[in-house]
Amino acid sequence: MTNDLFQSDKRVYQPLAARLRATSLDQYVGQEHLLGLGKPLREILTSGQIHSMIFWGPPGVGKTTLAKLLAKHVDAHFFTLSAVMSGVKDIRSVVEQAKQQALLHNKKSLLFVDEVHRFNKSQQDAFLPYVEDGTFIFVGATTENPSFELNSALLSRCRVYLLKPLEIPALLTLLDRALSDKEQGLGKLNLSLDDALKATLCQVADGDARRLLNLIEISADLAEELDDGSRTLSASALADVLRSDVRRFDKGGEQFYDQISAMHKSVRGSSADGALYWFARMIDGGCDPLYVARRVVRMASEDIGNADPRGLDLALAAWDVQTRLGSPEGELAIAQALVYLACAPKSNAVYKAFNKAMADVKADPSFDVPLHLRNAPTQLMADNGFGAEYRYAHDEPDAFAAGESYLPQAIASRRYYSPTNRGLEIKISEKLERLKQLDQASKARRWPELKL
Repeated sequence: MTNDLFQSDKRVYQPLAARLRATSLDQYVGQEHLLGLGKPLREILTSGQIHSMIFWGPPGVGKTTLAKLLAKHVDAHFFTLSAVMSGVKDIRSVVEQAKQQALLHNKKSLLFVDEVHRFNKSQQDAFLPYVEDGTFIFVGATTENPSFELNSALLSRCRVYLLKPLEIPALLTLLDRALSDKEQGLGKLNLSLDDALKATLCQVADGDARRLLNLIEISADLAEELDDGSRTLSASALADVLRSDVRRFDKGGEQFYDQISAMHKSVRGSSADGALYWFARMIDGGCDPLYVARRVVRMASEDIGNADPRGLDLALAAWDVQTRLGSPEGELAIAQALVYLACAPKSNAVYKAFNKAMADVKADPSFDVPLHLRNAPTQLMADNGFGAEYRYAHDEPDAFAAGESYLPQAIASRRYYSPTNRGLEIKISEKLERLKQLDQASKARRWPELKL
């Protein structure tokens, strides 16, 4: 007699997103820029000459599904590895199986590697000879920028395709399929949603098909059963589902850097609205406000600079408030600093001057400090000319030693800081021009033969 405890249960639960995975290209939604008529992947599938490739895109846009459809379309055996769970031993095992498929069945193989960016350099290198000799067609999927996360050797053997977040029409198509499909979807529940709730679900899904299907599956459990056996979902029930939902934001990943870049560029472009929007997006996604505060301090120096030095004070104050009060109180101070910086006059003159000076320091010899600028704390140093002929600026007219030079003689004519004609730098520029004229007119120039 067989013990029921040891019988395999074939009714293993699968999430709705897995059950509704497209089984043909006709069912696949989104990525028209790759799969539309005349587009790159469509042309490859039509020709049957498939090559190794990398799918780069955010979660839930169909990377795994597309890889499976490619294998099916070219009649290749489909192998899959997850970089999170696999190592070189698993790669070798797949290689042997792929060789057996070719030897015994004359069938090519497609290896799909999910989260390929999580493999280290040596693990990525392990694929190279087999991609090169055609043991398998390599398809990697990554949410991170391949330029930074993948070896150049592997990248050179693959073509990179960018998959985009799904747009609302594609998500609506997927949602309607989920509600109507009686075999793999929720069709047997006879669940109905009005157009407003559908639109809300698609909006909150944020371009992620998996997220959309997970939300509707959870929502179905909260739907009210009517007398006729059908179900309906109320706005309040959907609100309960969405209340704990978090938007797409990959702390430390591509989404993170894209959004901080957008916020910085908004400040630079004097868009207070843009700066606030991207700040709100990052906070909503779980970003540490202190990281944003540090970046705001950078913006104050890089993009506002001496056109309005108060910007740096306000940025530092916002950082201090966030440190002292935490969230959410501190976030308002950061928002205040962002708005001020966005509205302030802009100057990157200090930023450019510093970068130019750093470049010169790296390229030039290590020039000695001129003797007149050195200290002479001992008699020996004084006897050797240290500090000789130094002019103490406070003893000069208007506290300015006209004609003096503070650079090594070989580069005394160089200029790094060129103020803009915006904000406080207008007055700074006027002062520097006046001091330059005093230098040129001075009869006590340090090196009169050099052009100032």
